[in-house]
Amino acid sequence: MFDEIRFNRIDNLPKYVFAEINELKAKLKAQGKNVIDFSMGNPDKDTPKHIVDELCKTAYKPGNHGYSPSQGIPEVLDAITWWYNDRYGVVLDPKTQAVATIGSKDGYSHLAYAITNPGDTAVVPTPTYPIHSYSFILAGGFVEDLKLKFDHNYNVDEDHFFDELNHIFDKAHVKPKYILVNFPHNPTSATVTLEFYERLVALAKERRFYIISDIAYGDISFGGYTTPSIMEVAGATDVAVESFTVSKSYNMAGWRIGFFVGNKKLINALIKLKSWLDYGMFAPIQKATVEALTGDQTCVNIITARYNHRQDLLIHEYAKIGWIIRKNKASMFSWAKLPKEIAYMGSLEFCKKILDEEHVAFSPGVGFGDDGEGFVRIALIQDDETIKLSAKKIQKFIQKYTK
Repeated sequence: MFDEIRFNRIDNLPKYVFAEINELKAKLKAQGKNVIDFSMGNPDKDTPKHIVDELCKTAYKPGNHGYSPSQGIPEVLDAITWWYNDRYGVVLDPKTQAVATIGSKDGYSHLAYAITNPGDTAVVPTPTYPIHSYSFILAGGFVEDLKLKFDHNYNVDEDHFFDELNHIFDKAHVKPKYILVNFPHNPTSATVTLEFYERLVALAKERRFYIISDIAYGDISFGGYTTPSIMEVAGATDVAVESFTVSKSYNMAGWRIGFFVGNKKLINALIKLKSWLDYGMFAPIQKATVEALTGDQTCVNIITARYNHRQDLLIHEYAKIGWIIRKNKASMFSWAKLPKEIAYMGSLEFCKKILDEEHVAFSPGVGFGDDGEGFVRIALIQDDETIKLSAKKIQKFIQKYTK
Protein backbone atom coordinates (compact mmCIF):
# COMPACT_ATOMS: atom_id res chain seq x y z
CA MET A 1 0.00 0.00 0.00
CA PHE A 2 2.61 2.52 1.08
CA ASP A 3 4.80 1.65 -1.93
CA GLU A 4 2.10 3.21 -4.12
CA ILE A 5 2.34 6.60 -2.44
CA ARG A 6 4.18 9.10 -4.63
CA PHE A 7 6.00 12.27 -3.71
CA ASN A 8 5.58 14.07 -7.03
CA ARG A 9 7.93 16.96 -6.38
CA ILE A 10 10.78 14.59 -5.53
CA ASP A 11 9.88 11.77 -7.91
CA ASN A 12 9.91 14.17 -10.86
CA LEU A 13 13.46 15.29 -10.15
CA PRO A 14 16.07 13.73 -12.44
CA LYS A 15 18.89 11.68 -10.97
CA TYR A 16 21.49 14.02 -9.54
CA VAL A 17 24.49 13.28 -11.75
CA PHE A 18 26.99 14.32 -9.11
CA ALA A 19 25.51 11.74 -6.72
CA GLU A 20 27.08 8.97 -8.82
CA ILE A 21 30.50 10.55 -8.47
CA ASN A 22 29.99 11.15 -4.75
CA GLU A 23 28.91 7.55 -4.17
CA LEU A 24 31.97 6.22 -5.98
CA LYS A 25 34.24 8.59 -4.05
CA ALA A 26 32.74 7.41 -0.76
CA LYS A 27 33.21 3.75 -1.76
CA LEU A 28 36.87 4.28 -2.67
CA LYS A 29 37.59 6.23 0.50
CA ALA A 30 35.95 3.48 2.57
CA GLN A 31 38.40 1.07 0.93
CA GLY A 32 41.28 3.26 2.07
CA LYS A 33 42.01 4.69 -1.36
CA ASN A 34 43.54 8.15 -1.67
CA VAL A 35 41.23 10.13 -3.96
CA ILE A 36 42.52 13.27 -5.66
CA ASP A 37 39.31 15.26 -5.53
CA PHE A 38 38.76 18.11 -7.98
CA SER A 39 35.01 17.57 -8.08
CA MET A 40 33.68 20.07 -5.54
CA GLY A 41 34.30 23.77 -4.97
CA ASN A 42 35.21 22.97 -1.38
CA PRO A 43 38.16 25.13 -0.23
CA ASP A 44 41.03 23.01 1.05
CA LYS A 45 42.41 25.57 3.50
CA ASP A 46 41.01 26.56 6.87
CA THR A 47 39.08 29.73 7.60
CA PRO A 48 41.45 32.65 8.39
CA LYS A 49 42.42 32.87 12.04
CA HIS A 50 40.96 36.33 12.76
CA ILE A 51 37.52 35.09 11.68
CA VAL A 52 37.74 31.90 13.75
CA ASP A 53 38.94 33.94 16.74
CA GLU A 54 35.85 36.14 16.48
CA LEU A 55 33.63 33.06 16.40
CA CYS A 56 35.27 31.65 19.52
CA LYS A 57 35.20 34.96 21.36
CA THR A 58 31.51 35.56 20.70
CA ALA A 59 30.56 31.94 21.36
CA TYR A 60 31.87 32.32 24.92
CA LYS A 61 29.95 35.53 25.56
CA PRO A 62 26.64 35.22 27.43
CA GLY A 63 23.50 35.88 25.43
CA ASN A 64 24.72 34.57 22.08
CA HIS A 65 23.16 31.11 22.14
CA GLY A 66 19.46 31.78 21.66
CA TYR A 67 17.38 32.12 18.54
CA SER A 68 18.35 34.97 16.25
CA PRO A 69 16.25 36.89 13.70
CA SER A 70 15.67 34.92 10.51
CA GLN A 71 16.59 37.96 8.40
CA GLY A 72 19.96 38.15 10.16
CA ILE A 73 21.18 40.00 13.23
CA PRO A 74 21.45 43.79 12.78
CA GLU A 75 25.25 43.69 12.88
CA VAL A 76 25.49 41.28 9.94
CA LEU A 77 22.95 43.24 7.88
CA ASP A 78 24.98 46.40 8.52
CA ALA A 79 28.15 44.54 7.50
CA ILE A 80 26.55 43.26 4.29
CA THR A 81 25.49 46.71 3.18
CA TRP A 82 28.83 48.20 4.31
CA TRP A 83 30.61 45.57 2.17
CA TYR A 84 28.60 46.59 -0.89
CA ASN A 85 29.42 50.23 -0.31
CA ASP A 86 33.10 49.46 0.23
CA ARG A 87 33.39 47.11 -2.79
CA TYR A 88 31.05 48.75 -5.27
CA GLY A 89 30.13 52.19 -3.96
CA VAL A 90 26.51 51.08 -3.60
CA VAL A 91 24.28 52.37 -0.80
CA LEU A 92 21.66 49.88 0.45
CA ASP A 93 19.25 49.89 3.38
CA PRO A 94 20.16 47.05 5.76
CA LYS A 95 16.59 46.85 7.08
CA THR A 96 14.78 46.50 3.75
CA GLN A 97 17.37 45.57 1.13
CA ALA A 98 19.44 42.82 2.75
CA VAL A 99 18.84 39.34 4.14
CA ALA A 100 21.29 36.74 5.42
CA THR A 101 20.73 33.18 4.23
CA ILE A 102 21.94 29.76 5.32
CA GLY A 103 24.31 29.55 2.38
CA SER A 104 23.55 30.25 -1.28
CA LYS A 105 21.62 27.05 -2.06
CA ASP A 106 19.26 27.69 0.83
CA GLY A 107 18.83 31.27 -0.34
CA TYR A 108 18.04 30.33 -3.93
CA SER A 109 15.62 27.55 -3.05
CA HIS A 110 13.75 29.77 -0.60
CA LEU A 111 13.74 32.83 -2.84
CA ALA A 112 12.32 30.85 -5.77
CA TYR A 113 9.71 29.27 -3.49
CA ALA A 114 8.72 32.72 -2.21
CA ILE A 115 8.35 34.46 -5.57
CA THR A 116 7.34 31.75 -8.06
CA ASN A 117 3.68 31.23 -8.87
CA PRO A 118 2.67 27.95 -10.56
CA GLY A 119 3.47 28.26 -14.25
CA ASP A 120 5.87 31.19 -13.95
CA THR A 121 8.86 31.03 -16.28
CA ALA A 122 12.47 31.83 -15.43
CA VAL A 123 15.27 32.15 -18.00
CA VAL A 124 18.49 30.45 -16.90
CA PRO A 125 21.69 30.46 -18.99
CA THR A 126 23.20 27.04 -19.67
CA PRO A 127 25.26 25.18 -18.73
CA THR A 128 24.13 25.96 -15.21
CA TYR A 129 24.70 25.20 -11.56
CA PRO A 130 21.74 22.85 -10.91
CA ILE A 131 20.05 24.77 -8.07
CA HIS A 132 19.74 27.82 -10.31
CA SER A 133 17.27 25.91 -12.50
CA TYR A 134 15.75 23.46 -10.06
CA SER A 135 14.92 26.07 -7.42
CA PHE A 136 12.27 27.35 -9.85
CA ILE A 137 11.17 23.89 -10.96
CA LEU A 138 10.73 22.72 -7.36
CA ALA A 139 8.64 25.83 -6.73
CA GLY A 140 6.27 24.90 -9.56
CA GLY A 141 7.72 27.08 -12.28
CA PHE A 142 9.23 26.44 -15.68
CA VAL A 143 12.73 27.13 -16.93
CA GLU A 144 13.69 28.39 -20.37
CA ASP A 145 17.32 27.66 -21.24
CA LEU A 146 19.55 30.30 -22.79
CA LYS A 147 22.68 28.73 -24.23
CA LEU A 148 25.77 30.79 -23.48
CA LYS A 149 28.39 31.51 -26.09
CA PHE A 150 31.96 32.50 -25.24
CA ASP A 151 35.02 33.99 -26.90
CA HIS A 152 38.52 32.51 -26.59
CA ASN A 153 39.14 34.42 -23.34
CA TYR A 154 36.07 33.06 -21.56
CA ASN A 155 34.18 36.31 -21.97
CA VAL A 156 30.47 35.88 -22.51
CA ASP A 157 29.40 36.88 -26.01
CA GLU A 158 27.11 39.61 -24.75
CA ASP A 159 25.49 40.43 -28.09
CA HIS A 160 24.60 36.78 -28.55
CA PHE A 161 23.18 36.70 -25.02
CA PHE A 162 20.81 39.60 -25.65
CA ASP A 163 19.83 38.33 -29.08
CA GLU A 164 18.84 35.01 -27.50
CA LEU A 165 17.07 36.66 -24.58
CA ASN A 166 15.01 38.89 -26.86
CA HIS A 167 14.19 35.87 -29.00
CA ILE A 168 12.91 34.02 -25.95
CA PHE A 169 10.62 36.93 -25.09
CA ASP A 170 9.43 37.38 -28.66
CA LYS A 171 8.39 33.74 -29.08
CA ALA A 172 6.97 33.18 -25.58
CA HIS A 173 3.22 32.78 -25.04
CA VAL A 174 3.75 33.47 -21.34
CA LYS A 175 6.47 36.08 -20.84
CA PRO A 176 9.31 35.08 -18.51
CA LYS A 177 9.09 36.64 -15.10
CA TYR A 178 12.71 36.17 -13.99
CA ILE A 179 16.17 35.81 -15.46
CA LEU A 180 18.98 34.38 -13.41
CA VAL A 181 22.57 35.33 -14.18
CA ASN A 182 25.72 34.02 -12.52
CA PHE A 183 29.04 35.67 -13.38
CA PRO A 184 31.79 34.65 -12.80
CA HIS A 185 29.93 31.64 -14.10
CA ASN A 186 29.61 28.25 -12.49
CA PRO A 187 30.65 25.95 -14.13
CA THR A 188 32.47 27.71 -17.02
CA SER A 189 34.10 30.60 -15.10
CA ALA A 190 33.00 32.98 -17.89
CA THR A 191 32.83 36.69 -17.11
CA VAL A 192 30.90 39.77 -18.19
CA THR A 193 31.40 43.54 -18.23
CA LEU A 194 29.53 46.21 -16.32
CA GLU A 195 27.96 47.18 -19.66
CA PHE A 196 26.32 43.74 -19.69
CA TYR A 197 24.44 44.60 -16.51
CA GLU A 198 23.55 48.06 -17.79
CA ARG A 199 21.95 46.48 -20.85
CA LEU A 200 20.22 43.82 -18.75
CA VAL A 201 18.71 46.34 -16.31
CA ALA A 202 17.45 48.47 -19.21
CA LEU A 203 15.92 45.42 -20.88
CA ALA A 204 14.32 44.29 -17.62
CA LYS A 205 12.54 47.63 -17.34
CA GLU A 206 11.48 47.48 -20.98
CA ARG A 207 10.34 43.83 -20.96
CA ARG A 208 9.16 43.87 -17.32
CA PHE A 209 11.05 41.05 -15.66
CA TYR A 210 13.14 40.66 -12.51
CA ILE A 211 16.85 39.80 -12.46
CA ILE A 212 18.47 37.47 -9.94
CA SER A 213 22.26 37.77 -9.97
CA ASP A 214 24.75 35.42 -8.30
CA ILE A 215 28.31 36.68 -7.76
CA ALA A 216 29.51 33.93 -5.40
CA TYR A 217 32.97 34.02 -7.02
CA GLY A 218 33.11 37.79 -7.35
CA ASP A 219 36.22 38.24 -5.20
CA ILE A 220 38.25 35.59 -7.01
CA SER A 221 39.55 37.32 -10.13
CA PHE A 222 42.91 37.49 -11.86
CA GLY A 223 45.00 39.45 -14.32
CA GLY A 224 43.50 42.85 -13.56
CA TYR A 225 39.91 41.76 -14.07
CA THR A 226 37.42 42.96 -11.46
CA THR A 227 34.00 41.37 -11.21
CA PRO A 228 31.23 43.96 -11.59
CA SER A 229 28.02 43.91 -9.57
CA ILE A 230 24.62 44.55 -11.07
CA MET A 231 24.01 46.81 -8.06
CA GLU A 232 26.46 49.32 -9.55
CA VAL A 233 23.94 50.12 -12.28
CA ALA A 234 21.67 53.08 -11.63
CA GLY A 235 18.14 51.82 -11.00
CA ALA A 236 19.21 48.19 -10.55
CA THR A 237 17.33 47.86 -7.27
CA ASP A 238 14.09 48.55 -9.17
CA VAL A 239 14.40 45.19 -10.92
CA ALA A 240 17.20 43.10 -9.38
CA VAL A 241 18.51 41.21 -6.40
CA GLU A 242 22.01 39.81 -6.03
CA SER A 243 23.58 37.12 -3.87
CA PHE A 244 27.01 36.56 -2.42
CA THR A 245 28.49 33.99 -0.06
CA VAL A 246 31.44 34.01 2.32
CA SER A 247 32.13 30.34 1.44
CA LYS A 248 34.74 30.98 -1.25
CA SER A 249 36.41 34.32 -0.55
CA TYR A 250 36.99 33.50 3.11
CA ASN A 251 37.23 29.66 3.09
CA MET A 252 33.98 29.47 5.09
CA ALA A 253 32.11 26.85 3.05
CA GLY A 254 31.04 24.78 6.05
CA TRP A 255 29.80 27.81 7.97
CA ARG A 256 26.79 28.11 5.64
CA ILE A 257 26.19 31.81 5.38
CA GLY A 258 25.42 33.98 2.39
CA PHE A 259 23.16 36.92 1.63
CA PHE A 260 20.87 38.61 -0.87
CA VAL A 261 20.55 42.35 -1.44
CA GLY A 262 18.57 44.62 -3.72
CA ASN A 263 14.93 44.99 -4.73
CA LYS A 264 12.78 45.56 -1.65
CA LYS A 265 9.81 43.55 -2.91
CA LEU A 266 11.85 40.41 -3.60
CA ILE A 267 13.93 40.79 -0.45
CA ASN A 268 10.79 41.22 1.65
CA ALA A 269 9.27 38.08 0.09
CA LEU A 270 12.34 36.08 1.10
CA ILE A 271 12.38 37.60 4.60
CA LYS A 272 8.70 36.78 5.08
CA LEU A 273 9.08 33.18 3.93
CA LYS A 274 12.16 32.65 6.07
CA SER A 275 10.28 33.96 9.10
CA TRP A 276 7.96 30.96 8.71
CA LEU A 277 10.58 28.36 7.80
CA ASP A 278 13.69 29.02 9.89
CA TYR A 279 15.36 30.93 12.65
CA GLY A 280 18.54 32.80 11.98
CA MET A 281 21.97 31.21 11.99
CA PHE A 282 23.95 30.78 15.20
CA ALA A 283 24.72 34.37 16.26
CA PRO A 284 28.50 33.84 16.72
CA ILE A 285 28.71 32.63 13.10
CA GLN A 286 27.00 35.84 12.00
CA LYS A 287 29.28 37.96 14.17
CA ALA A 288 32.33 36.18 12.74
CA THR A 289 30.92 36.96 9.28
CA VAL A 290 30.90 40.63 10.26
CA GLU A 291 34.61 40.27 10.97
CA ALA A 292 35.11 38.57 7.60
CA LEU A 293 33.31 41.26 5.62
CA THR A 294 34.57 44.33 7.45
CA GLY A 295 37.94 43.19 8.84
CA ASP A 296 41.36 42.72 7.30
CA GLN A 297 40.95 41.62 3.65
CA THR A 298 44.52 40.37 3.24
CA CYS A 299 43.16 36.83 3.45
CA VAL A 300 41.03 37.38 0.33
CA ASN A 301 44.11 38.46 -1.61
CA ILE A 302 46.02 35.40 -0.42
CA ILE A 303 43.18 33.03 -1.31
CA THR A 304 42.78 34.62 -4.74
CA ALA A 305 46.52 34.42 -5.45
CA ARG A 306 46.49 30.74 -4.48
CA TYR A 307 43.74 29.92 -6.98
CA ASN A 308 45.50 31.91 -9.69
CA HIS A 309 48.75 30.02 -9.08
CA ARG A 310 47.01 26.66 -9.09
CA GLN A 311 45.22 27.46 -12.31
CA ASP A 312 48.52 28.36 -13.98
CA LEU A 313 50.18 25.20 -12.66
CA LEU A 314 47.31 22.94 -13.69
CA ILE A 315 47.25 24.41 -17.21
CA HIS A 316 51.04 23.96 -17.46
CA GLU A 317 51.13 20.38 -16.15
CA TYR A 318 48.13 19.20 -18.16
CA ALA A 319 49.54 20.79 -21.32
CA LYS A 320 52.56 18.48 -20.93
CA ILE A 321 50.26 15.48 -21.45
CA GLY A 322 48.36 17.09 -24.30
CA TRP A 323 45.29 18.31 -22.40
CA ILE A 324 45.00 21.97 -23.38
CA ILE A 325 42.92 24.09 -20.98
CA ARG A 326 42.19 27.78 -21.44
CA LYS A 327 43.01 30.22 -18.65
CA ASN A 328 40.05 32.06 -17.20
CA LYS A 329 39.90 35.45 -15.49
CA ALA A 330 37.89 34.53 -12.41
CA SER A 331 36.51 31.85 -10.06
CA MET A 332 38.04 28.76 -8.45
CA PHE A 333 37.35 26.41 -11.37
CA SER A 334 38.77 25.43 -14.72
CA TRP A 335 36.29 24.41 -17.40
CA ALA A 336 38.11 21.87 -19.50
CA LYS A 337 37.12 20.28 -22.79
CA LEU A 338 37.72 16.53 -22.70
CA PRO A 339 40.97 15.47 -24.33
CA LYS A 340 40.20 14.46 -27.92
CA GLU A 341 41.60 10.97 -27.38
CA ILE A 342 38.89 10.04 -24.88
CA ALA A 343 36.11 12.46 -25.84
CA TYR A 344 34.13 9.51 -27.19
CA MET A 345 33.39 8.43 -23.62
CA GLY A 346 31.35 11.50 -22.75
CA SER A 347 31.88 13.44 -19.55
CA LEU A 348 30.07 11.17 -17.09
CA GLU A 349 31.66 7.94 -18.27
CA PHE A 350 35.08 9.58 -18.31
CA CYS A 351 34.63 10.88 -14.75
CA LYS A 352 33.43 7.51 -13.46
CA LYS A 353 36.21 5.54 -15.14
CA ILE A 354 39.10 7.79 -14.16
CA LEU A 355 37.81 7.96 -10.59
CA ASP A 356 37.45 4.19 -10.37
CA GLU A 357 40.79 3.39 -11.99
CA GLU A 358 43.09 6.30 -11.17
CA HIS A 359 41.24 7.77 -8.19
CA VAL A 360 41.00 11.26 -9.68
CA ALA A 361 37.61 12.96 -9.30
CA PHE A 362 36.19 15.62 -11.62
CA SER A 363 32.68 17.01 -12.09
CA PRO A 364 31.14 15.83 -15.37
CA GLY A 365 29.98 18.67 -17.58
CA VAL A 366 26.69 16.94 -18.31
CA GLY A 367 25.80 17.39 -14.65
CA PHE A 368 25.36 21.08 -15.47
CA GLY A 369 22.94 20.30 -18.29
CA ASP A 370 23.20 19.00 -21.84
CA ASP A 371 25.18 22.08 -22.90
CA GLY A 372 27.94 21.01 -20.53
CA GLU A 373 28.53 17.69 -22.27
CA GLY A 374 32.08 17.23 -23.53
CA PHE A 375 33.60 19.16 -20.60
CA VAL A 376 34.61 18.62 -17.00
CA ARG A 377 34.77 21.16 -14.21
CA ILE A 378 38.01 21.11 -12.22
CA ALA A 379 38.03 22.75 -8.79
CA LEU A 380 41.40 24.33 -7.97
CA ILE A 381 41.50 22.88 -4.48
CA GLN A 382 44.62 20.70 -4.57
CA ASP A 383 48.22 21.64 -3.77
CA ASP A 384 51.07 21.74 -6.28
CA GLU A 385 52.37 18.21 -5.81
CA THR A 386 48.88 16.75 -6.04
CA ILE A 387 48.17 18.64 -9.26
CA LYS A 388 51.41 17.26 -10.74
CA LEU A 389 50.53 13.72 -9.60
CA SER A 390 47.07 14.00 -11.11
CA ALA A 391 48.60 14.86 -14.50
CA LYS A 392 50.62 11.64 -14.45
CA LYS A 393 47.54 9.60 -13.58
CA ILE A 394 45.51 11.26 -16.33
CA GLN A 395 48.29 10.60 -18.86
CA LYS A 396 48.25 6.90 -17.94
CA PHE A 397 44.47 6.81 -18.31
CA ILE A 398 44.46 8.54 -21.70
CA GLN A 399 47.13 6.21 -23.05
CA LYS A 400 45.09 3.22 -21.96
CA TYR A 401 41.85 4.34 -23.60
CA THR A 402 43.09 6.08 -26.76
CA LYS A 403 41.51 4.30 -29.71
